[in-house]
Amino acid sequence: WARSNWTELRDKNGPDLHPSLAQSKPRPSNSRRLPPPRPVTLRKKRAENPSLSEGSSKMVRGLLGKVVARSLSAAGKWQQQQIRRLNIHEYQGAELMGKYGINVPKGVAVSSAEEIKKTIQDVFPNEKELVVKSQILAGGRGLGTFKSGFKGGVHIVKTEEVESIAGKMLGQILVTKQTGPQGKVVSKVYFCEKLSLVNEMYFAITLDRTTAGPIIIACRKGGTSIEDLAEKFPDMIIKVPIDVFKGITDEDAAKVVDGLAPKVADRNEAIEQVKKLYKLFCECDCTLLEINPIAETSDNQLVAADAKLNFDDNAAFRQKEIFVLRDTSQEDPREVAAAEADLNYIGLDGEIGCMVNGAGLAMATMDIIKLHGGTPANFLDVGGNASEGQVVEAFKILTSDEKVKAILVNIFGGIMKCDVIASGIVNAAKQVQLKVPVVVRLEGTNVDQGKRILKESGLTLITAEDLDDAAEKAVKAATN
Repeated sequence: WARSNWTELRDKNGPDLHPSLAQSKPRPSNSRRLPPPRPVTLRKKRAENPSLSEGSSKMVRGLLGKVVARSLSAAGKWQQQQIRRLNIHEYQGAELMGKYGINVPKGVAVSSAEEIKKTIQDVFPNEKELVVKSQILAGGRGLGTFKSGFKGGVHIVKTEEVESIAGKMLGQILVTKQTGPQGKVVSKVYFCEKLSLVNEMYFAITLDRTTAGPIIIACRKGGTSIEDLAEKFPDMIIKVPIDVFKGITDEDAAKVVDGLAPKVADRNEAIEQVKKLYKLFCECDCTLLEINPIAETSDNQLVAADAKLNFDDNAAFRQKEIFVLRDTSQEDPREVAAAEADLNYIGLDGEIGCMVNGAGLAMATMDIIKLHGGTPANFLDVGGNASEGQVVEAFKILTSDEKVKAILVNIFGGIMKCDVIASGIVNAAKQVQLKVPVVVRLEGTNVDQGKRILKESGLTLITAEDLDDAAEKAVKAATN
């Protein structure tokens, strides 16, 4: 609905009102995406029935939004991870902001101990102190601890100590509040010049459902958890919604700067910095641009002392230079393998692996597993046109998870045919040594052929008649 209405408004008002819309191109044929509802139907019904007003359609959308929000909230832990977006490292974000004329500290990233000494000599020949930052795609680095016992993923040290400190970070696993106990490996370390900061503030741009467009969030205090500040000092945080068709105005940018309340930076220059940040957000298809802190220096400059940027995965076709920055070493290897096989997969921490066709059925399957006392190990939607090869890859991913004690295959054949799934299961069993019980529930298109294929395969499978029966058997199999 949202995308189709953007198109309708663009056609009505002209593409030049929003940079990202002006650059829109047709999606490639091999790009997987759920098709949006067709707005033509709604427009046609309005023409035939004038009583179907804009107001009534808004009411329907509002009610639908509430239902969806409640459903997602009830879905539990997995729904917080399901939004797919590109996340890049701090050093990459700083480089991108520099290209847009945004003030950032001088810095360089290194990936090996051999590079450190030469980098310091070439880039920071006169610096007495440097900031050394471990690069992982998670927050809380400063208070994190390496599994080696070394504490802190961010240090300010004398230049002669940089090599020693960086050496204790590279190749090591850093555990923070956001990584979970498994931590993330530090493949790069970012060296930055040490700035003399006189004031630290918070700045972010994200997307707001209420206003249906970008919103800028600013706070005159920064450098610490914005969640804590929002709870203790809600009046300090200001929000400025931006009209996506008009773009950011001088008045909008001025409101943001007033919310930041800089003490020494030139106000007009600060306004220009805010406008440049918004330009980056739109032109690069960001879903989040967060700077904490955005700071004032002793020479009266407003500087982005940190950089966190997320990008819309749907824009990968037109943001190729950005999406090549993806660091798969920071991602769940199961999700990386699933993406390569064109499967919709999200790893969880349960013991029952799920393979389902359709996102709605997958959510229902996860819910009923929980109802019977089990915990799903993943969300895996093979889609409506999966091949046998994709089914085999799905089984490989499921069986690669050591926590999985049973697998539940729940297929309601519509577009997806039960015999294709059955053939995939048989082929997967030949290629992957199945060490856990597999519960299979098939229903729908070619269900008899699918059941016959499974029966003639000689595989030891647990069959189920319906979803409730399948979930109950899967939980029992996982606990035995």
